[in-house]
Amino acid sequence: MWNSSNYGNDLNITKAQAESGNHAGACDGDIAGLRTLPQIWRQLAKLEPENLRLELTEYGAWDEQELADHEANLFRWLWISCGDITDQN
Repeated sequence: MWNSSNYGNDLNITKAQAESGNHAGACDGDIAGLRTLPQIWRQLAKLEPENLRLELTEYGAWDEQELADHEANLFRWLWISCGDITDQN
């Protein structure tokens, strides 16, 4: 299980799944595919929109208007999580 920062956003995925969402080149299709896996979408569905927005705000990569889109935030967070998991292992 991977826990991100101080917001209680947890993700339980395999290393292989994390690696599939974090690689050279565009990862959009792979992240979209991961989001369709029942084990992952159930976890994403439990994330609180405000906690997720606050966590992503710390990256400074998106403005307020962009962070208002919860679906996009789920995509961003899963992609970042895959990168963090891959980097830590």
